[in-house]
Formats: sequence, C-alpha cells, structure tokens
Amino acid sequence: MITPETPHILIVDDHREIRESLGAFLRRHGRRVTTADSVTAAREALKINRFDLIVLDIMMPGEDGLSFCKSLSPYQSPPVILISARGDDVDRIIGLEIGADDYVSKPFNPRELLARIDAVIRRAIQPPRGSVSGTLRKARFGDWTFSPTQFRLQQTGGEAFLLSSTEARLLQVLVQRPGIAFSRDQLLDLSSVHGLDISERAIDTQISRLRRKLGDDPKNPRFIQTIWGGGYVFAEAVTWTDEN
Repeated sequence: MITPETPHILIVDDHREIRESLGAFLRRHGRRVTTADSVTAAREALKINRFDLIVLDIMMPGEDGLSFCKSLSPYQSPPVILISARGDDVDRIIGLEIGADDYVSKPFNPRELLARIDAVIRRAIQPPRGSVSGTLRKARFGDWTFSPTQFRLQQTGGEAFLLSSTEARLLQVLVQRPGIAFSRDQLLDLSSVHGLDISERAIDTQISRLRRKLGDDPKNPRFIQTIWGGGYVFAEAVTWTDEN
C-alpha cells in the first residue's frame, strides 16, 4: 500500500524502455516512482517533489549524469545511484568522487538495483552506532562538528558540508575510534560500504575528499593520517555531545 512515507524514487534515463520497465518494477514492489528523460526534466521534477533517492544514468544527450550529480545541492539533495553501460573503474570512481552513493553497471538485474536502493536509503536514515538510548550524538574535534545523522560537517564560524552517505559512514567509523589504525579492508567492512561494489582504491578517494573538506594537508594531515602498510587513523581527540 502506497503512503506518503513510501520511498519516492526519481529515475533519470533517456532510454524510454529502461525508464518504463524499471519504473514498473519498482512500483510493483511498493515504491513511488517518477521518471525523467533528461537532466532538464529531472531538475523540474526536483522543484515540485521530494525524493528519497535518484537513479541516474550517466550517458545522456545534453547535460550528462555526472554533471547533474555534481551540481546537486549538498544540503537538500537525495542520495544518488549512478547507472551506466560503461562498467570501467574510471566512471565508478569519478561518480563516488562527486558525491554519488552507489554505481551499477548496465545491464543490471532490477532486483539487485532494488536491494541497492533500499540499502542506500537505510544508510541515509540510520542513526549512528554511537547513539545512546536513542539520543542523537555529534562529534567535535578541532574546530569542526560532525553530525552522523545529518551527514553534516561544520567548521566553527566557517563552511559547512553535507557529506555523501559513504563519506559520512567512513568518517563516523574513524571518529568513533580515534587513535585506532584501520586497514582499507577494515574500513570497507565497518563503514558498511562493501555492498557498493567499490575497491580499496575508492576508500582512498573518499579519504581524499574528506581531507579536502577538512582542510587537511595530505602531506602532513592533522586529522586523518595514513598508516604504514596501507590504512588510516583519526589522530585528533574527539568529544561527543547530544544533538541540539
């Protein structure tokens, strides 16, 4: 039964058969669906609807999916799953670098895509494992505040960032265990991103994105330091407080 709480998915793909068949499949499985055949149509849809997730084709005439994903508001946009007939690592890594939450190669099994949609939405609304008795918590370190529930990274008196779900989960793992060294494989497991079918190299990409946002010098980082043998450690003291 469809209700206002039912996840609302925006499918953006210029191929009519893919849009309609995927839309029909998701509707049969109890999701609300809106489709768009171009980035222009997707922008119009975002003006009048609230979506829980965007399924976005990369290769489209006019503005492509990567450009659209990069332009989305870091504060108000839903999670994004990119789909593409090009299955090489370059597109996958670029997609994650610009803020996408997952990447699926065409042709894909619609059941697998549905599982990935549900997983990304769960991560987007899942409270942090550091919560106590249902109380929401935020981390403070240096002059930064990080809210895992809001995916928000805020510098005191300065810039704020809305992290992708992958970035937020990775930073959450690190700040929950300051001073503890993690291998890339451990970070993949603990940040629950194995399901994204990404490589250890993509962990490096996410760390680089976090360092840029934190103003961390990669040659001499203050917060996220590289450990010998491959891995990372959060080197700054962290305090946790209740969300306001």
